[in-house]
Amino acid sequence: MAIIRKSELRAMSNEDLKNKLIELKRELLKERAHKMASGAPLNPGRMRELRRTIARILTILNERKKNLNTNQ
Repeated sequence: MAIIRKSELRAMSNEDLKNKLIELKRELLKERAHKMASGAPLNPGRMRELRRTIARILTILNERKKNLNTNQ
């Protein structure tokens, strides 16, 4: 899976972001399980990128939630 840029994430709908979040969390879980089983991850940079992308998605969702509450 390639790096997902902020602009690409912001263009997605909330439902798409939530689905992507679930997908990334599952992938991170698999990477962590592999790390625990073998002692070393296949690609340590991948785990870092997954964590950062998850944080980006959560940030965008929280920003949208705050803007929605502010506008009411």
